[in-house]
Parts: sequence; C-alpha cells; structure tokens
Amino acid sequence: MHQWLALSCWTKCVIGRKVVQQIVLVLEYDGTRYHGFQWQSNARTIQYEVESALSIINERRVRIQGASRTDAGVHAKGQVVSFTSEKRLESEIWVKAINANLPSDISVRLAHKVTSELDVRRDAVERCYSYTILNRPARSPLRSRFSHLIPHPLDVSSMNLACQSIVGDHDFAPFSPLTNRNTVRTVYAARFMPWQDLLVFRIRANAYLLHQVRNIVGGLVKVGLGKMSIVEFEELAGSGCAGVVGPAVPAKGLCLVNIKYTNIRL
Repeated sequence: MHQWLALSCWTKCVIGRKVVQQIVLVLEYDGTRYHGFQWQSNARTIQYEVESALSIINERRVRIQGASRTDAGVHAKGQVVSFTSEKRLESEIWVKAINANLPSDISVRLAHKVTSELDVRRDAVERCYSYTILNRPARSPLRSRFSHLIPHPLDVSSMNLACQSIVGDHDFAPFSPLTNRNTVRTVYAARFMPWQDLLVFRIRANAYLLHQVRNIVGGLVKVGLGKMSIVEFEELAGSGCAGVVGPAVPAKGLCLVNIKYTNIRL
C-alpha cells in the first residue's frame, strides 16, 4: 500500500425512513500511550478514543470493529476499522470531523465510498507488519519511540536465511504462548531490509497469533548475534512446542503497515 487510504464502505440499509451507512476507515497511530487497540474497561485504548470521537459526531454511542487487534505500545500506519452511521457526510468531512475530536497521536487518513459490504476483520486476506531495529552503539532520542536498540553488529544474511523457514503454511505455536486454538498460519513473505543504521523486518501473512511477530524477531536477533544457529532456529520453529522461540522484542518497534482485501484496494 503506497498511500494510506481510508475506505468508506457505503452500505445502505433502510430502517423505517432512516438510511444507515457502514463507514470503513484506515487509521494511523502512535501506540506508545495506549494499552493496545481493543477496548478495555480500565485502560486507555485506540478503540476507546476513536469511539469517543465518533460518538460526539453522531450524537449517540458508536462502536467500531477493527481488522487487527494491535497490542499495547504497537503502532499502525494502516489499521482498518468500520462503524455504522445515519449521517450522510462526504468523505473529506468525515476525516476532518473525526480528526478534530481525536488526540494528536491518532489520525484518520482518508475516507472513500464504495458500493460493497465489507467485514473488515473476516474479509482481510493479508496483514503486513514491520519491526524496526536501531542497530548502532548509541541510543537515539528521536527514534526511541518507534525502534528497538541493538548495539551489537547483526549478521543480516544469516537472519534472512533463517526467515525462509517460516514462509508458507506452518504451525506457529513455537512463536506464541497460545495453545488452545488453531495455530496454523500462512506467511507470504518475511525479510530484513537494512537502511542506514536501521534494520527493518517486514512480514506479510494471512493472520497472526499473540506476540507472533515479536517472538519471530526475537529469535532471528539471536541468529544475527550468533547466539543461535540457523539450524537451531529452524528446528525450534518446526517443533510445534508453544512459546519456545523468543524472547519477544519490545512492542515499540512493531507497526501494522497495511491490510489487504480481495475485492477492495486500500
């Protein structure tokens, strides 16, 4: 996704004389101050802030559905959410009105109308995440909120060779503490890309388990530091044993980049 677009899925349902629209938005946010995306009764979340803004505009309580439940401290460039409204506003008005009621670290990028219905969570076919490592001896005050400092040299070639073992259909239980659900996922691509003193891991998959990406990166960092061989990483990754790869790297380096759908381009 080259531009972070928001989608307004204009599904008209006549209830009495009222026309209800389903609005779909793409959000960008700095997750540093929040306890994740999903609503919690005793903590500040992205969902709470967006619903509060929408409730002001719609003059009623509004609930949203999110396409991906980012954890506490995780950021997003392309989070997709949906809600319903009886208001008939143009796309640019929705953007301005919502942003006027959001804190500065959350933003709606754009809103567009389409003619098809969309379940933003179930209809997603691909979710892309990135993880940013600052690989230099000294910390960076300007990058500390969005990257994880590793002050020692990393063998990027070995890390990318190890990445090949997680591409395809696999049981990702070794990368998550969850054991009570289906843990098979499909990874389409996974690779580290160096840029100046940053090392950015990019992964595309149909869906993810809890802490899956952060544990993958944590295991690959061990490979890059020479603390684990490529063969050892591959053996653990294929073991089927829950939570054996890690430890998870900090949430602040993780960002939800974009979400893709079959019939709608975001």
